[in-house]
Amino acid sequence: MKRIGIFGGSFDPVHCAHVLVARAALEELSLDRLFIVPAARSPFKPERQPVPAEARLRLLRLAFAGCIDCEIDPQEVERDGVSYSIDTICHYAERFPGAKLHYLIGADHVPTLPQWRDADDLAKLAEFVVVPRPGQAVADFPEPFRGQALRGWPFEVSSSAIRERLKLGQAIDGLVPSAVAESIQNDNPYT
Repeated sequence: MKRIGIFGGSFDPVHCAHVLVARAALEELSLDRLFIVPAARSPFKPERQPVPAEARLRLLRLAFAGCIDCEIDPQEVERDGVSYSIDTICHYAERFPGAKLHYLIGADHVPTLPQWRDADDLAKLAEFVVVPRPGQAVADFPEPFRGQALRGWPFEVSSSAIRERLKLGQAIDGLVPSAVAESIQNDNPYT
């Protein structure tokens, strides 16, 4: 049985913790493939507009260059509008019939799972893998959801902190992969 991982988010911008989470998921879940799926727009942050998709996709490709087990999937940004996990998971269920689907989510999203679009169908299609934040307890999965927590590596960095540093003209070296830092330095979509 194939084991497919799906790692969604705004990736605005992608940073080293995203890369470490991907590596941990591949190893801990014995994934055959991990798809990184940037959202067009989050249903939980409707007021926040991420930088254009082309810039985020370019930075994701740079960050994951050389990771042969990972693939950047632009399906949500190509669909445009609000991105719903059920649409993405249904796509993978059709593309990989019989595969075990693992959907990575941040620990802060666990209590909200019953509010997600088509939550009951979502719970049947995928096992959820929680990406805990350092020092944050992971809540139990609400019924009917099932899953596990990723052990990974504790690494306290966030896209919002990186955007703030960029607005202030501060360095982001070590927080994002070097190719991403160089690309942002040459063509900064966050100014």
